[in-house]
Amino acid sequence: MAARKNTSRKKRLMKKTRQNQPVPAWIIIRTKRKVRTNPKRRIWRRSDVNVG
Repeated sequence: MAARKNTSRKKRLMKKTRQNQPVPAWIIIRTKRKVRTNPKRRIWRRSDVNVG
């Protein structure tokens, strides 16, 4: 990947980074362990990020 990224691409990558976080502990407690995993979670080596 190029070291010099344009701002719009960088913003899209930052959004994908935020979406890749695990579910917070307080949400697991609040939902009584119904919601445990993040369905949008991805592993950087396995799947590609389509940000252009």
